[in-house]
Amino acid sequence: MPATKKIPMRQCVGCKELKPKKELVRVVKNSEGEISIDLTGKKNGKGAYVCRNPECFRAARKAKSFERSLACSIPAEVFDAMEAELKADGQ
Repeated sequence: MPATKKIPMRQCVGCKELKPKKELVRVVKNSEGEISIDLTGKKNGKGAYVCRNPECFRAARKAKSFERSLACSIPAEVFDAMEAELKADGQ
């Protein structure tokens, strides 16, 4: 019987659904406290996962899920830049 590879699952901070890690986008806070979108999933730092759906991103932003997960406050311009990057990635 061949060993099946386990698919890592993560919870979206927007819709709270468990999904395969590859379907989600990671938002990361690095050691300097900078917040950014990690499309590779390999950046160092504390991460929170969100669906590629802009609606999930907006729901997570409204509920302050990113702030809770990353234990920091996030300025509006950082959110706007991340949302623009997420839309660009979806094209």
